[in-house]
Amino acid sequence: MTIEIAASKRTAQGTGASRRLRHAKRVPAILYGGKNPAQPIELDHNEIFHKLRQEAFHASILTVVVEGQPEQALLRDVQMHAWKPEVLHVDFQRVAADQKIHMKVPLHFVNADIAPGVKTAGGNVSHVLNEIEVLCLPAALPEFIEVDLGELHAGHSIHVNDLKLGENVEFPQILVRENPPVATIVLPRAAKAAEDTDAAAAPAAAAAPAAAAKPAAAPAKKK
Repeated sequence: MTIEIAASKRTAQGTGASRRLRHAKRVPAILYGGKNPAQPIELDHNEIFHKLRQEAFHASILTVVVEGQPEQALLRDVQMHAWKPEVLHVDFQRVAADQKIHMKVPLHFVNADIAPGVKTAGGNVSHVLNEIEVLCLPAALPEFIEVDLGELHAGHSIHVNDLKLGENVEFPQILVRENPPVATIVLPRAAKAAEDTDAAAAPAAAAAPAAAAKPAAAPAKKK
C-alpha cells in the first residue's frame, strides 16, 4: 500500500514563522537524512491530522511529495498540542532502498477467543507489547506482525522468538537474546483463588481416606 503526503518547501523559519503557519492551518515539518540536506517543509493540517489517525501511516514507507518531487521516508516524530487536537510539528526521515532500517511495527493479536486459557480456563489476555522493532530493507517492511493466541494456555506466554516474520525481516539481536514476552493469559483473581483453594484441598482429601482405613489402636491392658 502506497501512502502519500503532499508538502511544500518552507523558507521562513523560527518561532514566529511557525506560529503564522499554524494560524493558516499549515504544519511546519522537516525532511532529513540520506544524501540530500535537510529540507524544511510545510503540510496541510487537515491532511496530516487524518493521516496520523491511520495505523499504517506510522509503520510504512511513505511517499512525501515535495512540490511534485516524491521522496521515500519514514515518520519519525510528531509533536502534538498539549490539550488541543492540533499537530505542531512533524519529522520525516528519508530512506534508501539498499539500506536496512529500524522500525517499530504494530502487533495484531488473533484467535484470543479460542485460546484454551480464555475459552476453557476463563482467563484474560494481557498484551505485554503492542508494537515491536524490526530490522529490514524498506521494501520488506511489514505493515504489522500477527500474534496467534489460538493455542495459549492460562499462565503461559508468547515470546518474541515465537513470532513468525516475513522474508528478509528480523528482530534486532537484543530482542532475540532477551526474548521478552509479548502476551500472556492470566486468570482473574476469583478464579485464581478458587484454583489455589482446590490445590490446597487436594492433599487433605487424599489423606482422609487413608486415615479412615487405618485400624484403631487396641486399648492398653490393665495391670
